Amino acid sequence: MISNIYLRNFKAFQEAEIPPCQLNILTGLNGMGKSTFLQSLLLLRQSFLQKTLLDKGLLLNGSYIEIGKGKDALSMYGTDEDIITFEVEWDEKLELLGEFQSQDEFDLLPTKKLQLSDSKAVFEQSLFKDNCQFLSAERISPKTFFPASAYYVEQIHSLGNQGEFTVHFIAKNRDKDIPIKALAHPKANSYTLLAQLDAWLGEIAPNIRVNSVLYDEFDMARLSYQFEVGGELTDEMKPTNVGFGLTYVLPVVTTVLFAQPGDLLIIENPESHLHPQGQARLGKLFAQAAENGVQLFIETHSDHVLNGVRVATKQKTISPENVGLFFFVRDFETDEHKTEIIQPFIDENGRIDKRPKGFFDEWGNQLDELMK
Repeated sequence: MISNIYLRNFKAFQEAEIPPCQLNILTGLNGMGKSTFLQSLLLLRQSFLQKTLLDKGLLLNGSYIEIGKGKDALSMYGTDEDIITFEVEWDEKLELLGEFQSQDEFDLLPTKKLQLSDSKAVFEQSLFKDNCQFLSAERISPKTFFPASAYYVEQIHSLGNQGEFTVHFIAKNRDKDIPIKALAHPKANSYTLLAQLDAWLGEIAPNIRVNSVLYDEFDMARLSYQFEVGGELTDEMKPTNVGFGLTYVLPVVTTVLFAQPGDLLIIENPESHLHPQGQARLGKLFAQAAENGVQLFIETHSDHVLNGVRVATKQKTISPENVGLFFFVRDFETDEHKTEIIQPFIDENGRIDKRPKGFFDEWGNQLDELMK
C-alpha cells in the first residue's frame, strides 16, 4: 500500500504531502489540484511502462495522461530552480524519490536524481504492475458496440483508461467468481461477476440485467440491458435507451468488483450522471473493497459518496483508520496561486472532526438562504 506521497514544484503545488490510507477521498472546488495529485502517480507509472523512468526521465504525455510541456508541469511559484520532485513511500518501507529537470518546451523531463530503496521491490508494487487500474473522468458514453482488445483484457487485465474495454472484459469474465467474496451483494444469486454486476447495478436501476457478447472476428463487443418485471425479462434494450448513468458507471463497478487484495484503483468522478442513492451505494462498495485490501484513490465532488463511506464506517464495514479525507483548498486572499490540503478525520460513528469552509457545505448554505 502507498503510505506517503510528496510533491514539490508540480503545477499548483510548491510543496505538498498526503499520507494515503486504504480508501482515499480527494475533494475540493474545481481547479484546486485534486487531479494534479493523482497525476503524480500516473506520470510515474506512465514513464515506467514507456521505459523512460529509469534512464531518460519523466514522460509528460503518454497513454495515461497528457500534461503538455515542462512549462505546464512546473509550478509557477516553485521553491527550487526548475526541479520537479516526486516521492512515494510504501508501507513495506520502500521509497522512490525522483527529481526531474523541467525544460519549458520539452515533454520528457530529464532525470536529475532517481533514488530507490530497493529497485526490484519498488517496481513490483501495484503502481507499476498490471494490478493498477485508472478510470478517468472522461469515460466512454453509451452505445451498442464497444471496442475489444485481447491485449488490454486478457494480457494486462485492464478496462482501459476510459472504460472502453469494459464490455469485452465482462464478456470474458462474466462466469468467473469475484475475487473478494466480501464484496458480494446480498441479493445476488451467485458470486459470478455478472450476477454481482446485476445486483450492484440494481441499486441504481432496480431489477436491471446486463448482457455482453464478444465478437472476436470484428474486435468488438455488444452491450444491452434487460429488466425483470413480474418474474419475466423485458426485451433487450440498447444502452442509449436506458439512461446515461448506467453505462457510465459500469466500468467503475466492474473494476471494483473484480479487484483483488493489493490492487490499486484510481478513479475520477465515479458519481457522474448517477442518482444520489447510487452515489451513496458506490461509497459503500468502495469502503468494502478498501477494508479487504484494495487501495483506492477516489476524486469526487459528491457528498453522497462521502456519506456512503461515513455510514459504512458507522456500520463497521470499514475501520475509520482505513479512510483518508483530503480537502484541497486555495487562499484567494494571497498573491500566489497555491493549494493547501486539509485532512478531516472520520471517527467510528461516521462523524467528521472538522468541516472547513467549502467542504461539502453547499447544501447547508443553500438551506440557510431558503430560511432567510
